[in-house]
Amino acid sequence: MSAPVNVDVKLGVNKFNVDEAHPHIVIKGQPDSAVLELLTRACPAGLYKKQEDGSVRFDYAGCLECGTCRILGLDSALESWEYPRGTFGIEYRYG
Repeated sequence: MSAPVNVDVKLGVNKFNVDEAHPHIVIKGQPDSAVLELLTRACPAGLYKKQEDGSVRFDYAGCLECGTCRILGLDSALESWEYPRGTFGIEYRYG
């Protein structure tokens, strides 16, 4: 019998080369709050975090580049979404 898969452990071995000068995801100045709420539940990397005051904090540094937020939030919550420039972004190391 095989051991259970721990997704957090597997994701922890990935390497992220963050492009501090050019964020690849930009939140709108006045984002749709309902869509932001949806993104807090949908993002597999948990990059959208609801704060105690009800606001949503976002950090693109751990992005898995899956495109979930692009599909759900482009034009309503996100100003732009693009893949990181060459040599930046996630480097999958385990599956």
